[in-house]
Amino acid sequence: MTVPGREVVAVVVVTYHSAPLLADLLASLPAGLAGLGWHLTVADNGSTDATVPTLRRLAPEATVVEMGANRGYAAGVNAAVAAARPHTAVLVLNPDVRLEPGCVPRLLHTLRQPGTGVAVPRLRDGRGRLIPSLRREPTILRALGDLVLGAERAGRFPVLGEVVTDPRRYRDPATADWAEGSTLLISAECWRACGPWEESFFLYSEETDFALRARDAGFATRFNPDAGAVHLEGDSRRSPPLWALLTRNRVRLYRRRHGRLASAGFFVAVLLREGSRAAMGRRPSRAAVRALLRPRAPGVPAPAAAPNRSAQALDHAGDAGAHPPHRPGTPQHRRAQRLRGVVGPDAVAGLQPGAGPGGPPVAGEDPGVAEPA
Repeated sequence: MTVPGREVVAVVVVTYHSAPLLADLLASLPAGLAGLGWHLTVADNGSTDATVPTLRRLAPEATVVEMGANRGYAAGVNAAVAAARPHTAVLVLNPDVRLEPGCVPRLLHTLRQPGTGVAVPRLRDGRGRLIPSLRREPTILRALGDLVLGAERAGRFPVLGEVVTDPRRYRDPATADWAEGSTLLISAECWRACGPWEESFFLYSEETDFALRARDAGFATRFNPDAGAVHLEGDSRRSPPLWALLTRNRVRLYRRRHGRLASAGFFVAVLLREGSRAAMGRRPSRAAVRALLRPRAPGVPAPAAAPNRSAQALDHAGDAGAHPPHRPGTPQHRRAQRLRGVVGPDAVAGLQPGAGPGGPPVAGEDPGVAEPA
């Protein structure tokens, strides 16, 4: 039972073939949450490695929710929060995060500022380098900025970039539209008002959707540079299926929040961005173009063991399966012909009616993280 006036943090982790990561994550929690009441709940998305036995051995006091299948990151977060004991805040962590000492008390201080619903720390990668984790709301102009300048250069200009890339912006406290979802402290009030996370995204964009809905409801996302964590990061920028899933979820999220005409503009800007990179031989962008033009493509199998959050998507990401060609003269055939010279025939062979803006929704984090330009 939660004691009135005492902060209790529900630490929520979603695992999928995460056994190699657990020891370091769990070892970082006591110092990272020093002075606070806290408890751990882990949702496992059907791991077939030693993830669950390792959890039960290293954290016998934790609540473990066995999902029975890979139901996606958002579903895991929702299940873990629902199973957690009483709490005043929810700390969502990737299994490849390591909290620095004093991280969560500092985040909690930020979270208790009026109008705050989500607090996020300064993130470093495994080599100690700053991770640009703050984001601006996706817009057509920012998608075009990414297309023309690349995410890193565009991010230096607020009107042109979704990713906040200027290191100087990470020196002082700030408010962001959203932040990458590896380390999020969410107030219980914000969760009650805006949760649960949207499970149809499966992976990528679920944290964006939640943070933007929270902002719309009056709960800001605030950054505390004095709170620190290490995020080893996944491989979405190198993996074609993961980059494809990330890209199509960006478009789907925008479509959920905007009208048909604006959504068409955003779709075209993202498609041009990925098509231009595909023309330079970048395999992740080729996969992204296929996913945008053929959103109901079949899935690909997951690797035997991929010990990070991104592994959860590999069962679900789109692949480049073969489809019959379009009849000459149809709008789909003409659009495929226009793209063929840019991305090659393999990337456009599956263009189908209903794909693209206004088409059927596709099921699927971090949509603001751009592939190297």
